[in-house]
Amino acid sequence: MTATPPKVGFVSLGCPKALVDSENILTRLRAEGYLISSSYDGADLVVVNTCGFIDDAVAESLDAIGEALAENGKVIVTGCLGAKGDIVRQTHPSVLAVTGPHAAAEVMEVVHQHLPQPHDPFTSLVPPQGVRLTPDHYAYLKISEGCNHSCTFCIIPSLRGPLVSRPVGDVLQEAENLAAAGVKELLVISQDTSAYGVDVKYRTGFWGGKPVKTRLKELCEALSQFGIWVRLHYVYPYPSVDDVIPLMAEGKILPYLDVPFQHANPKILKAMRRPAHAENTLARIRRWREICPEITIRSTFITGFPGETDEDFEDLLRFLEEAQLDRVGAFAYSPVEGAEANALAGLPSDKVREDRRRQLMSLQEDISADKLAAKIGQEITVLVDEVDDEGVLARSAGDAPEIDGLVYLDGFFEAEPGDLLRVRVIDADHHDLYAEII
Repeated sequence: MTATPPKVGFVSLGCPKALVDSENILTRLRAEGYLISSSYDGADLVVVNTCGFIDDAVAESLDAIGEALAENGKVIVTGCLGAKGDIVRQTHPSVLAVTGPHAAAEVMEVVHQHLPQPHDPFTSLVPPQGVRLTPDHYAYLKISEGCNHSCTFCIIPSLRGPLVSRPVGDVLQEAENLAAAGVKELLVISQDTSAYGVDVKYRTGFWGGKPVKTRLKELCEALSQFGIWVRLHYVYPYPSVDDVIPLMAEGKILPYLDVPFQHANPKILKAMRRPAHAENTLARIRRWREICPEITIRSTFITGFPGETDEDFEDLLRFLEEAQLDRVGAFAYSPVEGAEANALAGLPSDKVREDRRRQLMSLQEDISADKLAAKIGQEITVLVDEVDDEGVLARSAGDAPEIDGLVYLDGFFEAEPGDLLRVRVIDADHHDLYAEII
């Protein structure tokens, strides 16, 4: 009789890029016959994929490691926190091993050392799309690792290294596998999505016997062939982004851009080491909307960056008034260990940083409410996320999962997660839409 395969517990923290790393490790574990445990006590060891970007994330990761050690005792640590020196070993010296991010091979080596498992064809059956941590109807598609930027508030390049674009054929094969498995939405992610292919000089790859350049526009054109939603995240506002807006207008990919502008004042943008021309950004946003009027633009901003004066912050508020962005997230500046911005003078107090964040979000809530109210009476297509006793929760083309709003559907009818439905918007608030089935 075959012995019960060993079980590995898994804790995944951090951003969607880290989630994809977790999915890669889980896929390798299943491919080699390991089972995945849903509890600490049912696992032979536990892998914790950590985040180490800001202090709160570091604290959450260290707490998760401590909990796993207390509940199980055998813990492998991977992820961004593992790249931040000896902080894990100093806090939790009993962990089995510590690796950095996108280190699936290293994690597997440690698993093999502490939990050997020969390949068993009866337990080592993995679907082509691999093991995923998202619902069945959407998936993250990571197209590159690392980043070539040197933003003063960020330590991602030191954690994840420089830009390394995945071969375009590999990306498209993964997308094809996901589409064949029933995925209805692909969320394209990386640290810098619009830089895809820069490191390999946009070399030509192959997919389906046809040449495809390793470049964002060509990637999006190829992804559009699968007939499912394609959503772009973490897109820096390079000129190359202009090339994908017509694809949105043609309905080939979703009319949605997640662009991290971070600020609008030239002095602060320069201190952040970001593009420092807010007026150019406003002009490009206007051009994008001329080409694709239905485009949804989401962004993130930092308030209280070192050196930010009241006048600088007012510049940011004026930018938001003029840009009329659809979705916005804001963060009060938080010093990150190892970031160059820590050495900059003029850091506002904690209270000022938070007060500015609240003021920004209050302004943006009114803008978002007006943008959503304008959709009342429109007919739109939505993707069903969840069905329960209280009704149906869905998302529109302008709503990314977990960060944007929802569409609440009125009435009870047959629907399943992953269904695409045609609905009419009947109401709206600051964040969400309410609709009825057509």
